[in-house]
Amino acid sequence: MTQPERPERPGRPARADALTDVPGVRVGHARVAGSGALSGTTVVLAPVGGAVAAVDVRGGGPGTRETDALDPRNVVERIDAIVLTGGSAYGLDAASGVMAWLEERHRGVRVGPDPAHVVPVVPAACVFDLGRGGDFGARPDAATGRAAVAAADASGDHARVATGAVGAGTGAVVGGLRGGVGTASAVLESGITVGALVVVNAAGSAVDPDTGVLYGSHHTGGGRPVHPEAAVHEAAVRRLAEARTASVPPPLNTTLAVVATDAVLTRAQARKVAGTAHDGIARAVRPVHLMNDGDTVFTLATGVRELPSAAGPLALNEVLAVAADLVTRAIVRAVLAAPGGRRGPGGDFPSYIELYGPEAGSYFPANQGS
Repeated sequence: MTQPERPERPGRPARADALTDVPGVRVGHARVAGSGALSGTTVVLAPVGGAVAAVDVRGGGPGTRETDALDPRNVVERIDAIVLTGGSAYGLDAASGVMAWLEERHRGVRVGPDPAHVVPVVPAACVFDLGRGGDFGARPDAATGRAAVAAADASGDHARVATGAVGAGTGAVVGGLRGGVGTASAVLESGITVGALVVVNAAGSAVDPDTGVLYGSHHTGGGRPVHPEAAVHEAAVRRLAEARTASVPPPLNTTLAVVATDAVLTRAQARKVAGTAHDGIARAVRPVHLMNDGDTVFTLATGVRELPSAAGPLALNEVLAVAADLVTRAIVRAVLAAPGGRRGPGGDFPSYIELYGPEAGSYFPANQGS
């Protein structure tokens, strides 16, 4: 197996190499119960007091809630949580449970004289996983969202983040392979921390059809991609073709991501970060932003560290660059963390490691959050 040289990438990994390396940001997962269920919800919880937020939607078939509130032209300055969920548009109901949990703690936009008079703004986005476990009606609801936000709150600061088939990534599929949740983070020279969390469930593929190498592995920084032997790759291509034939309807859509930082950002700057982070999806999944994709990236900025003043407006560049890199790295982690293939009434979805063997991901350090 050949291991081509690869360039260094900006930023050094933080302690857990996860979104939760951004101080005050917490992540919680919840899964829909039942033998026919293969879906769930992931909540990213901001510190008390909220965070500046933004969103950039590129897919042609998005399923979202409260994203207009994040437009820099509109009134909401800070939010307390973001919901990523399975269940397609049905699963957006999970945000109702998160909203209720926040209201009970008087967290949200103050709208009256009493501290309890708040309206929590909870942006959400969904992936399509309906019927993956066999039961089309098994999808996240308000109770799932409440369980996920409670798990986030209980996790504590700088907690490890479970990856693979968890939360919103429970039933995720990418190009016919098991997908899921991945995460990564970095500390920049300025001391600013940036983290990313993704749910990869795309119609496009994460694998180069000519080599079997993960597209994103060329952009992860640290380690070199392993090129599978020709016979292994040919067998994997045959197995994946059989799995795709068995999956009706074909796997659908969407990569979701949250990029968080402790930098002080305006809402417009946060929007720019979300837009540039989509480049990280394009490096790791091909094609992207299709009409049946709902590709969506959120940004959270907790506002603890100022951008380096000497660079002026160009100081944002290092955050923009690393955000895209971390999204790519998180997608690779999600694919490598996916559990062994699943065959059932909802389809046949092998995992990348099942097809190519553990050595195919050996160049990539084990996810600290796994």
